[in-house]
Amino acid sequence: MTLPLRFGVVHDFRCPPGSDVPMPRVYAETFEQIELAEQVGLELCWFTEHHFIDDGYLPNFVPVAGAAAARTTRMRFSTDICLLPFRDPIRLAEDLAILDNISNGRIELGGGMGYAAHEFAGFGVPLSRRVSLTEEVVQILRLAWQGERFSFHGKRFHIDDLRITPDPVQPGGPPLWLAATSRAGAERAARFDTNLLPQGATSEVLGPWQEALRADGRDPSTYRVGLIRGVFVTDDPERDWPPVKAAEAYRRRVYGGLIHGSSDREQMRRPAGSDAPVPLNPLAWTVGDVDHCVAELTALMADHGITDLVTWGGPPGLAPSVMNPSIERFATEVVPRVRAALGR
Repeated sequence: MTLPLRFGVVHDFRCPPGSDVPMPRVYAETFEQIELAEQVGLELCWFTEHHFIDDGYLPNFVPVAGAAAARTTRMRFSTDICLLPFRDPIRLAEDLAILDNISNGRIELGGGMGYAAHEFAGFGVPLSRRVSLTEEVVQILRLAWQGERFSFHGKRFHIDDLRITPDPVQPGGPPLWLAATSRAGAERAARFDTNLLPQGATSEVLGPWQEALRADGRDPSTYRVGLIRGVFVTDDPERDWPPVKAAEAYRRRVYGGLIHGSSDREQMRRPAGSDAPVPLNPLAWTVGDVDHCVAELTALMADHGITDLVTWGGPPGLAPSVMNPSIERFATEVVPRVRAALGR
């Protein structure tokens, strides 16, 4: 079974200190861009999550996913990632069920366990609990969307005889993804039977995930593998790329600060400051004309089995609309040729 490829945009709604673009404009232009992305044929929109960041980084995907779903008819919405240790699983199950009804079955969820120490401190959640919290939230979501009463007694959560309503539109609930930066994360995604958001070396993530699935008699080709990969389509990179590159340098600096402020050795191995493209690094970009973008994305997706690829929609500090010409060309000139090259 070969799954069809899907392409889209990803947003984090940021307004760095000193930016000339106020936050209400960031939100307004982002929703306009999401509508445009659907109109030109893109299938996906993902949202990211972080907390207590000076630039207003999106802390909650639920309201924006609801607003975006109400303005679209075909696009599917997901997260890369929703920080599961900070979520009450019952409220999250309810929120996603509501979103699934608003969108008529167009919601997915990409989850992860987080790494930024200041976020765990802000929520009063010990960093040492992130694995158990993440795993139990996934288990509870699955139980909550079965359409019947359930109980759960784990290390972190205790639920007795509860029925979650409304029922999601999608049988069994929105499809689930888990992010992985290491072998342990990859094996976790396989164990919980989710799609994969790889954010590490192939030998540490994709390989172990595929091995774990096959060892259990499951076919990796029946699962989705998703990646954030910035794409900037231009015939004149020297003229058009510098302002976007400067905004992306800010994005790298913020992520670099989060990573270096963490004790997570897995995340520390991810290069945050280099401009060199790094496989499966969500901060890497493909920049150039249509031929260059087609060649680079085709190789990237073929080499790593990527089925879902989204590009950053709003460089922090710039109006999201500056990306619209590139997004249109990505959707209408690059994506069809990548599909053709990969036969999907």
